[in-house]
Amino acid sequence: QVQLVESGGGLVQAGGSLRLSCAASGRTGSSYTMGWFRQAPGKEREFVAAINWSGGSTYYADSVKGRFTISRDNVKNTGYLQMNSLKPEDTAVYYCAAARKSGSYYARGTYDYWGQGTQVTVSS
Repeated sequence: QVQLVESGGGLVQAGGSLRLSCAASGRTGSSYTMGWFRQAPGKEREFVAAINWSGGSTYYADSVKGRFTISRDNVKNTGYLQMNSLKPEDTAVYYCAAARKSGSYYARGTYDYWGQGTQVTVSS
């Protein structure tokens, strides 16, 4: 089992920045892909970004490409999502997730473990 805890959410004005963290604990010895998803009120949970175990490959949703950066520190068992140039439409609960099996980085079903989420609110 892997436990994931997100932090770093909050209220920010449009154009501002936030950095989300995702601390992993438990059986973190084996490699896992880390992803970030978000869910706005009344909408489905959607893919935001993913990073493979080595950090050498990253993937982004078109809506955040060029504004968000995903990274990870395997020594600290922590993943990050740097969010710049935030827009009101980025408002959502952000979830980190971990996947041990291979599969589409964009698909929720690929991920085995999920955090509880952290709220990000961007005011206009």
